[in-house]
Amino acid sequence: MEKNEKNTGMILWPNLADRSLVSTISGHDQQGKVSDFNVIEERPLSIFLNSQEIVTAMTIGDYPEYLALGFLRNQNLLKLEDEITGIDYDEDVKAVVVRTKTETNYEQKLKKKIRTSGCAVGTVFGDMMESIEDVKLPPCEIRTSWLYALSSEINQIKSLYLEVGAIHGTVLCKQDRALVYMEDVGRHNAVDKVAGWMLRNKSIAEDKILYTTGRLTSEMVVKCANMGIPVLVSRSGFTAWGVELAKATNMTLIGRLRGNRFTCLSGVSRLVYDADLKQKNV
Repeated sequence: MEKNEKNTGMILWPNLADRSLVSTISGHDQQGKVSDFNVIEERPLSIFLNSQEIVTAMTIGDYPEYLALGFLRNQNLLKLEDEITGIDYDEDVKAVVVRTKTETNYEQKLKKKIRTSGCAVGTVFGDMMESIEDVKLPPCEIRTSWLYALSSEINQIKSLYLEVGAIHGTVLCKQDRALVYMEDVGRHNAVDKVAGWMLRNKSIAEDKILYTTGRLTSEMVVKCANMGIPVLVSRSGFTAWGVELAKATNMTLIGRLRGNRFTCLSGVSRLVYDADLKQKNV
């Protein structure tokens, strides 16, 4: 991992030193001049649960084990009580195999796929939506000063997006501190990487905030609810179904966070308006 003085308070962030994530391609700029431009790589990753191939996802290729774990957990194919006996990544064939002590029953889930609105053609299993029917996220306190501090910090974190664009980011936060920053071509992949990190490290969810650069759609709310995180924040906007599901799970849903402005369409009771709006925020 590249040393970065701006990210020293974080646990994990994009590895900018890994140049396999980026390719250099010759092109023309706005003046017609030929220059070299950095673009993000995109490659397939096959995810197996025991002996069954579940999906092949397009990803930038970093943290494949976290992506596989988080995908299986967020698709409700991997339960919290399942005992994971191994996670094997084969770089040559670009595949991750997650092994559990007990074989899982996923056949019916494979028959109930729903196409989602995700970029990179996301899919979710039908009963993934059903998995949040009984979810009621716990109460917690969210200070507006934390939101403004996070917005400023996240916008300044050195990232692949700042270098090449064309990708989304997801950040796991606690109060006003960014903990884990993941990026990928699809916002779903970035969220799944965070979920995989949380599962592998047994991270508590009840006191966390999930920040995404993507839209606050139904599937993003479902993933966040399944992760047990009570607050989902974005600099982008909402969909109506996303808001409906957030209200059903008692999630605080905050969008259009820029500087010291935001919109909260669900879970406003958690907000504590402690920030001085006269102070300038970057």
